[in-house]
Amino acid sequence: MLLVLLGIITAAAAGMASERRWGERAVDGTGKAFDVLLYGLLPLITFFAVTRLELTPGLGVGLLLAYSELAIVGLTAYAVCRRVLDLGDAATGAVVVSSILANTGYLGLPLSAAVLGTDVIPEAITWDLAVSVPMLFLPAFAIGAALGTRAGGTPRERLRSFLIRNPPLVALLLALVAPDAWAPEALAEIARYSALALLPVGFFALGVHLRQEAEDGTLRFPPPLTPPVLVVLASRVVLAPLLFASGALTVMALTAVEIPDAYFTQAAMPCGINALIVAHVYGLDLRITASAVAWSTTAVVTVALIAAAVT
Repeated sequence: MLLVLLGIITAAAAGMASERRWGERAVDGTGKAFDVLLYGLLPLITFFAVTRLELTPGLGVGLLLAYSELAIVGLTAYAVCRRVLDLGDAATGAVVVSSILANTGYLGLPLSAAVLGTDVIPEAITWDLAVSVPMLFLPAFAIGAALGTRAGGTPRERLRSFLIRNPPLVALLLALVAPDAWAPEALAEIARYSALALLPVGFFALGVHLRQEAEDGTLRFPPPLTPPVLVVLASRVVLAPLLFASGALTVMALTAVEIPDAYFTQAAMPCGINALIVAHVYGLDLRITASAVAWSTTAVVTVALIAAAVT
């Protein structure tokens, strides 16, 4: 856990320093890095990791609860953005995407292991692959295509943008029907560890975009805690884990199904760095997205460190 925290701080600080020195070239560089991840690394990770995914009844029920709570979270965030804050499309899309995407991979996995023990890692990986991966390539990318400023002007253009700019979706669909023989365990293991590459790239990009928002030329951290960011924090860090926990506890009280402990920690993870990829590709509000990732990550990591110190 401490290594993950150190990696987050180091990568974000490096991003801030790069933007300070190179300005727009650093911003352009992060955009190109996201393109490499989207069109190169993410499809490979998705295919080899998801192909070997195995589900049990308890895991399956927990995943259904996860999708249910994420649907409620997304719809609630959308309603607040439109009816209360009266936000535009790009800002609304950024809030909703940040609310439904959680950092269950390079933060959720080590945090679950640190809190619950290494035996829960397979369960935490199951959530990451069966919930976070589809949520990124289906709802999140669809929201980006529907509300982003770089997705086209007509419904047809936006649909085309969703399909063409989403190669990991093809990998996901292939993985669901491919036999295990197409993804040897060795390659699946490499794919899981390759996902760790998202950590430095993602938080480096976060640092770049946070530093870019410093209008007066000085470092501003933490970023402004604006109403849209508060909506994300309430949705991602408070509402999502409460909804999942209440549903899971009800199921376990009424049935013999045991919901994995790791699912409770995964449901409480902060905004996923992948939200920045969606914002970059489709033109959602990067300021809101970057601020939401920074604030939610800080909040969750702080709570986890306090809990670890107390126990």
